Amino acid sequence: MPTTSLPRPPFDPHVAAALDAVGEALPSSLTPEMIPLLRRPNPLMPPPSDDELSQGGVLDVSTRTVPGPDGDLEVIVLRPTAAEAPLPAVLHTHGGGMILGDARSGLLEVAGWAAELGLVVVSVDYRLAPETPHPGPVEDCYAALVWTARHAAELGAEPARIVVAGASAGGGLAAALALMARDRGEVALAGQVLIYPMLDDRSETVSAQQMAGVGVWDRTSNQTGWGALLGDAVGGPDVSPYAAPARATDLSGLPPAFIDVASAETFRDEDVAYASRIWAAGGVAELHVWPGGCHGFDLFVPDAPISQAARASRVAWLRRLLAG
Repeated sequence: MPTTSLPRPPFDPHVAAALDAVGEALPSSLTPEMIPLLRRPNPLMPPPSDDELSQGGVLDVSTRTVPGPDGDLEVIVLRPTAAEAPLPAVLHTHGGGMILGDARSGLLEVAGWAAELGLVVVSVDYRLAPETPHPGPVEDCYAALVWTARHAAELGAEPARIVVAGASAGGGLAAALALMARDRGEVALAGQVLIYPMLDDRSETVSAQQMAGVGVWDRTSNQTGWGALLGDAVGGPDVSPYAAPARATDLSGLPPAFIDVASAETFRDEDVAYASRIWAAGGVAELHVWPGGCHGFDLFVPDAPISQAARASRVAWLRRLLAG
């Protein structure tokens, strides 16, 4: 593995073994010219089928078309087949560095939440950068959030118990949705689940420097994703907090947040800082920093003890939040 100029936390042994195994198939540093190749279907990582998403028939799976800011959007809707309505709902925003993925990306874990806790899930297929720069992707997600709230009765959901959730870029979008919902006043969110979220376009933290050329989604990859979304504005003084939530000057009045991140990944310091700023503003946040994890560790080594603990902690937090 490449070395960096700064010492870095060691990888968990299970994570280190997984990173060694993927080798060149998963480069640490992604550049703009690699985007078309990365978007090709990967037979080693096929998207979950409707049958898999149904969790053995516990969930009904459907695809809907909803109005977006610049045309129709597709969403995938998961609904428990046996639970009594109205149910809590999750608006899911997928990961992929703002440049990759679709509504099925990362949805299998969220389907597990829906089956275990009895949740309605709406996963939005937002437009990707660089073809659609900011504010297109977040406005797509906001349109899906408003649609979910307005059609809650039809979906069997309770509009007062909607949670936004996402991982990586999807975590950044979920954080942005919490800010937008607070500021626009159309939807009152019950919570936000931010799984190793992508929050800061500046890539200046110690963790971003520690992980340069190492692990998954390093500083170069981060600059590729943010550059696709923001163009020449990236890192400058005029970036909107709805693009990069770390830019928000006011984190008061937000719904309770669950934030988790790994100790050996680019996003560690920006995510810890975001949780600290929520607390400083008088808000509620639960923060987990998983020792030795890389970005997306629970996807690469789902059977590792830290992966199992991370996934269990998300479910436990949602259970407590929605029981209150």
